[in-house]
Amino acid sequence: MKKMASCHLLRPLLSLSSSLAPLSHQCFRHVSSSQASLRPSKIIKPFLSKSLAVCFALTESDSPKSLEPNPQILLQELVESFDLPPDYFKQLPRDLRLDLNDAAFDLSNGPVIDECGQELGETLLNLSRAWELAETSSSQTLVGSLPLLGSSLTSSAKSALGKRLVSAGRRFQSMGQYGQGELQKIAKAMITAGRVLSESSSSTVTDEEPKKETRMLKFGDLQVELTPDKANIGALIAIVFGVLSWELGQGIQNIPESSLQYANDNALLLAKSLRGALLAMCFSSSILSAFTTAGLVLLGIQLRSKEK
Repeated sequence: MKKMASCHLLRPLLSLSSSLAPLSHQCFRHVSSSQASLRPSKIIKPFLSKSLAVCFALTESDSPKSLEPNPQILLQELVESFDLPPDYFKQLPRDLRLDLNDAAFDLSNGPVIDECGQELGETLLNLSRAWELAETSSSQTLVGSLPLLGSSLTSSAKSALGKRLVSAGRRFQSMGQYGQGELQKIAKAMITAGRVLSESSSSTVTDEEPKKETRMLKFGDLQVELTPDKANIGALIAIVFGVLSWELGQGIQNIPESSLQYANDNALLLAKSLRGALLAMCFSSSILSAFTTAGLVLLGIQLRSKEK
């Protein structure tokens, strides 16, 4: 009886355990599947964050600010372009020496100290003087100081320096191919550095101001800048010279030939030829002076209108 009772008690327990076994198996599968589904999310999140960081870094590297060339590097390239043989400038032909003088004028023209500062302005003045004297070693030394001076410039001074470098670089560019192409290397370095310095200026007023055009009148080595005042003074001088030439011609013409005595016929022919030559020279000078006066007056009006 006891055995029968114990068997009856064990049957419900066995049935209960058998019914709980599938439930525990299902619960285990559900938990394991949920863990498996959670694991990739933990892996994907760092991957996405890393990919977003890489994309953001690529976007920053492709931004315009990162692509802008460094002016200091370009000024250093300008220094390297002046690595020239000794007495290179003195060996240039006469026409290239004149172009070098033009580059010196463009580099230091106008209020260079007011625009670029005391130290840089004096450096540019000394550099232009070295170009005029064709001193290669002095030019190398002065150009070598530009990177250090350029690092502490204001935006307006950088813009002024850039415009002067571009203007002088175009003078070097107009010299053409000479030697091993040293002049073209200098021109390229100056123009590139000058443009970057001009564009890097934050002063919009300075950038919008047009560069004042200067016209030069050359008589060999002599260079004269044309201004409205100088054109008017030249026109006044031409008028005075034309009037004097006309009066001199009238005075020679009014001298009667009968009042002069000559030793022989050859002297008479020589005097007549000289008289005719003097009259032609005086009257032609008067006519040329009139045309010169008109041209200078028109030039002064044109220059004054451009200044306005």
